[in-house]
Amino acid sequence: MKARFQKYELQFKRPAGTSRGVYSSRPVWFLFLTKNGRTGIGECAPLPGLSKETPRQVEQLLTEICANPKSFVDDWPRLQQIPSVQFGLETAWLDLQSGGKQHLFSSEFTEGESGIPINGLIWMGNPEFMKSQIDEKLEAGYRCLKLKIGAINFEKEWELLQAIREKYTADEIILRVDANGAFGADEALEKLRQLAKLDIHSIEQPISPGQLDAMARLCRQTPLPIALDEELIGITKRIEKEQLLEMIRPQFLILKPSLHGGLSGCDEWIELANSRKIGWWITSYLESNIGLNAIAQWAFTKNVPTHQGLGTGQLFTNNFDSPLEIRGEKLWFNREKRFAFPEDLVNRNPENSI
Repeated sequence: MKARFQKYELQFKRPAGTSRGVYSSRPVWFLFLTKNGRTGIGECAPLPGLSKETPRQVEQLLTEICANPKSFVDDWPRLQQIPSVQFGLETAWLDLQSGGKQHLFSSEFTEGESGIPINGLIWMGNPEFMKSQIDEKLEAGYRCLKLKIGAINFEKEWELLQAIREKYTADEIILRVDANGAFGADEALEKLRQLAKLDIHSIEQPISPGQLDAMARLCRQTPLPIALDEELIGITKRIEKEQLLEMIRPQFLILKPSLHGGLSGCDEWIELANSRKIGWWITSYLESNIGLNAIAQWAFTKNVPTHQGLGTGQLFTNNFDSPLEIRGEKLWFNREKRFAFPEDLVNRNPENSI
């Protein structure tokens, strides 16, 4: 088995705003595993400002993998501290094993018989921009909206949510919000009380990670469900995961394979959450259609009934054509379509890494 990798810069159609800043582009690395004339492709997508690993660490580990890929496939724990690379190698290996056609998990989803319900993501911006996104998503048929909050005036954000709720009940439109840790620990509970008046489904990461006592207290007192996201980053050992869940006792977990230990690491989070009656759902986080496809195929096998966060494929100007399609509020796999990659991305000597 031979391996190589290549960096690729994804360009956003329009700047994507979060409480951590605004993204206009983002780097990803594609890992290629080749054997017996077949090639498996996986995506390594650390996100600047969020992932623990640096681009230099990613490239260093990819270089080591390319020197001896089989040794890493036989020893997944070696990759735990660099989850984006773990996800990339796991999915490249699965793709290689299944024939190199990006068909990692067979299911009704990959047969084109069932779609995955997804939330419509509303990016941060001025109130007019956010309102225009909301109108677009509702017009497209979304019944679950997720709003990024915490970057503009909270009262303005609350008014936007209130305007939706005045038109649609919680039975008609599910509202989720993601603060990305923007609230201070001393103000979070009051903000949650205000949001609870609007029948909000849940809030992701209301305060920044690492404030374990404050987060545990908030989860005990909260008037609406709290979902942990950034809090899970860097927690790789099973005992550490158990301790975190026992201490904080959140209502939900948000699982991102590129960030939370690859597919195997997220499988462990799911096992531990289920045993504690903690809910969860799965999201991508600005991967290309390669990473999104792998996450979607895996997510469908988990039989999660609620809306997932898998709608990022349309954000980039230079994404790859793929069988993934959004119809209404569902993500579908169109068996009549194929993945299309630029020739300069795939037609390289598989013995070389860069």
